[in-house]
Amino acid sequence: MLEFINVSKSFWTGTQRKIILDQASFRVELGNSIGILAANGTGKTTLINMMAGLEKPDEGQILRQSRISFPLGFMGGVVNKHSGTENARYIARLYGLDPDYVEAFCRYLTGIEEYFDMPVGTYSAGMRSRFSFSLMLALEFDIYLIDEGMPGTTDVEFNRKAGSILQDRLQSSTVIMVSHQAKVLERFCRSAAVLRDGKLIMFDTLEEAKQLYNYDEAQS
Repeated sequence: MLEFINVSKSFWTGTQRKIILDQASFRVELGNSIGILAANGTGKTTLINMMAGLEKPDEGQILRQSRISFPLGFMGGVVNKHSGTENARYIARLYGLDPDYVEAFCRYLTGIEEYFDMPVGTYSAGMRSRFSFSLMLALEFDIYLIDEGMPGTTDVEFNRKAGSILQDRLQSSTVIMVSHQAKVLERFCRSAAVLRDGKLIMFDTLEEAKQLYNYDEAQS
């Protein structure tokens, strides 16, 4: 379970205060994967980072009573001068997992062949994204945090394999996926919410959330 209780978060942009959340309260139960629709610039990444514990709220409480992943794309635990092999084995040890398994899983899923034994700092943006997503799927969390859907890669085989593995994980885990496009959420999320004016408005179905989100988009 993940719960926000009267959480507020804002930033000073230099000219005005940008409100991300204003006394927002909501709960995500295990087994109920949820999509969050939010326009660009409204604080999608900040929201995901607060769920992961990477950013603190200005006010309120965030309760985490389950194993919550780092956000897709977060490379904070990865050392650029080390290879994919070294990083995979190091992260495995941090989480108390078998390094051989995590290395083999990531090597298979990324499909980057000899580059897996090269420093991560030499990877292209797409390769780094694939490596990050592979690490996240290798670690088996209760809740997976995904910002803007699948990694930014055009590799069809990787998208197929990763999507299939994530779909299997939904049998025993939960996904929170944030995007500015409803289509990105359709494959993995049934219920949804809209981030709007500092509030997270929850709906039972993605279709209901899309109606409010599309109305807001039309008015902007």
